Amino acid sequence: MAMNNESTPRNLTLAITGASGAIFAIEMLRLLEADSRVTKMNLVASESALRVLAEETEISGRNDLVEKLLGSPSMKIQHHIDANIGANIASGSYPSDGMIVLPCSMGTLAAIANGLANSLTARAADVCLKERRPLILCVRETPFNRIHLRNMQLASDAGATIFPVMPTLYNKPQSTSEMAVQFVQRVLAHIGLPQPGAFQWQPDNPDSD
Repeated sequence: MAMNNESTPRNLTLAITGASGAIFAIEMLRLLEADSRVTKMNLVASESALRVLAEETEISGRNDLVEKLLGSPSMKIQHHIDANIGANIASGSYPSDGMIVLPCSMGTLAAIANGLANSLTARAADVCLKERRPLILCVRETPFNRIHLRNMQLASDAGATIFPVMPTLYNKPQSTSEMAVQFVQRVLAHIGLPQPGAFQWQPDNPDSD
């Protein structure tokens, strides 16, 4: 569910998994890094995500990943290995304000929907569900088969928000980066972090011809 201005998230987790769409994760990371309302971030990138990043952006390797993605170091982003199930975000006692999985692969969706907790991403998501914290799954696949649809229903029933990666066209984006930014801004608005300059649809004036 969307958060209101009185509960602005300060500590967020961003998980990147092995679905196509690395540009969306990079733009999300950049906006969260620049947002002064967010004071702490935890980043998890799966092994498959690292492969997709290398193929789609030519950013390779786990070392100094945050600096590679942002172009500069960050003091508020903590990077975790997906196999580290002992990380802070794996515990419900850690004061996280929510989690975004972008892009969310169907394998990650399945693990979360069925409570497998077999990686740090899946465990951190499981913690969000059990602690009733916002969990946004930006699923990235087409077409969906019945297993995908069933898992989305299971995750939604458990409390997650299914937020498919569907860039908008009505704002007339001029580049893939602009499309990615617009989508990310919509996700952040949903979780309680509206971004300045984000496109907002203005309907026709009902009084005009």
